[in-house]
Amino acid sequence: MNLPQAIFLFGAGIIGGALNAVAGGGSFVAFPALLFLRVPPIQANATNTVALWTAAAASGGAYRKRLDVPRRVFIPLLVTSFIGGLVGAYLLLKTPAHTFLEVLPWLTLGATLLFAFGRKLIPGRSSGLGHGSSNAALVGAVLFQFAVAVYGGYFGGGMGIVMLAMLAMLGMTDIHAMNALKSVMGFVINGVAVAAFIVARAVYWKQGIPMIVGGIVGGYVGAHYAQRVPQVWIRRFVVLVGAGMTIYFFVKAY
Repeated sequence: MNLPQAIFLFGAGIIGGALNAVAGGGSFVAFPALLFLRVPPIQANATNTVALWTAAAASGGAYRKRLDVPRRVFIPLLVTSFIGGLVGAYLLLKTPAHTFLEVLPWLTLGATLLFAFGRKLIPGRSSGLGHGSSNAALVGAVLFQFAVAVYGGYFGGGMGIVMLAMLAMLGMTDIHAMNALKSVMGFVINGVAVAAFIVARAVYWKQGIPMIVGGIVGGYVGAHYAQRVPQVWIRRFVVLVGAGMTIYFFVKAY
């Protein structure tokens, strides 16, 4: 790998990390960048996961003051994220990644619509996952998060959008608090997958290192400056990214 390629991967890491910190969808920059440099698909997915995992750690640090979720909600979601991420990583190592290509457009479309209009489906609730959250809301969140975690461990493209949609559907309204919780859950999911990929020797470190460094920079800077932007702008950006991802995957799959 030469210097221009390293710079290219560093830039892709910055953009991917920043996107994930704000809305999700960083994989749609980082993953194709690795494919462009002829990294095989499974190894590109594994390398991309490692890079964006470090970005999630950086963005989670920037959002740490926004994380205000009761332990009875926080711990079950983290445990579910861990188990689901492990299952998804195992599936990726045993099956070809292209099996999800026809499902991805519908998943991202549904997630984008849920994020955009979820609050209208649950009028009158300020926060379904707050300190007064019901057991039914918690069970629903855990089940949904397990499915998201399996998908995240398997491929992960658009995982942030899906988690934001779930949190909006369950009544959360503060986009910065939602991003904080999303970052922590994403860190756990991808952390499990990273461990599995390293053990399986599926990571291309030569290409991964510049992307990891870029992801750390992009993740922290993206999260830091996103908190200074009005929430309505961030919400519109999330919907825009979700719409773009949906169109991309429909074109890719069909």
